[in-house]
Amino acid sequence: MSSRSSRAIRFAVAGLSLLFVLLVVLIAKPPPTGESERQAGEPFAEAPTSTTSTTSSSTSTTTTTEPPYEGWVDPESSGEPWGDTVEGLLTFRGNPTRSFYGEGPVPTDPEIRWRFPDQAMCSNSSVGQEVINWCGSGWTGQPAIFERDGQTWVTLGSYSRNVHFLDADTGERLLDDFPTGDIIKGSVTIDPDGYPLLYTGSRDNFYRVVAFDGDAPRELWALAATDVSPTKWNNDWDGAGLILDDYLFVGGENSQFHIVKLNRGYGGDGLVTVDPELVFNTPGWDDELLAEMGGNVSIENSVAISGDVVYFANSGGLIQGWDISGLKSGIDPTRVFRYWAGDDVDATLVIDDEGMIYAGVEYERGNARSQEVGQIIKLNPNNPDDPLVWGVQERPRLDSGVWATPGLYEDLLIVPTDTGAVLGLDTATGEERWRLELSGPTWSSPVIVDGIWIQGDCAGVLHGFDITDTTAEPVPLWEVELSGCIESTPAVWRGHIVVGTRSGFIYSIG
Repeated sequence: MSSRSSRAIRFAVAGLSLLFVLLVVLIAKPPPTGESERQAGEPFAEAPTSTTSTTSSSTSTTTTTEPPYEGWVDPESSGEPWGDTVEGLLTFRGNPTRSFYGEGPVPTDPEIRWRFPDQAMCSNSSVGQEVINWCGSGWTGQPAIFERDGQTWVTLGSYSRNVHFLDADTGERLLDDFPTGDIIKGSVTIDPDGYPLLYTGSRDNFYRVVAFDGDAPRELWALAATDVSPTKWNNDWDGAGLILDDYLFVGGENSQFHIVKLNRGYGGDGLVTVDPELVFNTPGWDDELLAEMGGNVSIENSVAISGDVVYFANSGGLIQGWDISGLKSGIDPTRVFRYWAGDDVDATLVIDDEGMIYAGVEYERGNARSQEVGQIIKLNPNNPDDPLVWGVQERPRLDSGVWATPGLYEDLLIVPTDTGAVLGLDTATGEERWRLELSGPTWSSPVIVDGIWIQGDCAGVLHGFDITDTTAEPVPLWEVELSGCIESTPAVWRGHIVVGTRSGFIYSIG
């Protein structure tokens, strides 16, 4: 055999040996992470967002994530839950942009599961010189529902002058009622950071911080409507406060906007504590508004926050935004947005993920400005000199318009009105897509979960509609007859629908 043939044979043997080694390595190599547990036909888990560059010699992968939002409230959080520390619907409309409605599933064949209490809750309260008997719960009156220690809690204020703490499954009391000196009209707020604290106002002059970590609820602190000056109108507190980074933001019917540093903590006994300090307050009016409207300039809606701006409106129709970007550094907020809608804005402002504001306006005064602007409006606060995107006229008579807070679902805005008409509007244009007639006045705000719109009317009927096709008229799904006008806003949480009526009772539907 020649030396050339011998070398060829040796190279061939070496090559086959190398190929055999490579095959063994490939067979023994484990699959990529997660692949070994994948079932036949099951898709791979979605990979994290990454940037990949490939060359002839190597492949490098760099994972990139969005930096955390550095302001107060990320506008893109519109429609999302209020953080993840406490699971639940924690305040009126659920989050700082007032656009979260709860979590499903929504009952498909609902019926009354329990009614609280055994006898109707009623008490007397004065409106001016007139004494009125108030029963149940009314505008806005949305319960808070949240998970705590393996139980689902329901908390709400009522016209019985009490805050109630209930088991969502049974309707039984988890704690004794917390009494106040007058009726409670608005919605309570549960602390979103896990402190066992409830925040609520009453017509008795006080906005309170109430602890519920002991055998009975206890008041830790109260802000009186007369603790600030000047004030106008009255001493009621209808709005639901917001708690962000240890600050409480709340407006009052004293016509002032307030910011309180709570200084939350725990004492040596393990019980929750607060040491509040009022760090800022400002009148919700200005001289220009008083010249147009007089002294009825109370703040009855719940403040909303998007970005670094807190927004609210008042009974004089003034919608405004205050920059709070420097608050933690000791810099007082400054007003950066002002828009006069012409008439009473008691409904809470709703803010979408682009920072656009949707407002419902009453029609009480019949002035030229309210006729010009309309009763359902969309505003762009990024264009403060000309913020009106569109306005819809809905004033069939004097003393009409909108008391309910509008509901957002994808490209649809749902707006109940005082007469009982409910409008479905295109969010981009304000064009009316459909109109339903319910039993008015419809002051109960829309609740939308899993494409199902839940709406109470004043005949005591709770309606469920399918609105998954936002361009079509809602499809009726079910009705539940309750007793008494439903002014309050329902709360939806994991199979529970809880709502109060003017008959004197709180109902759980499931």
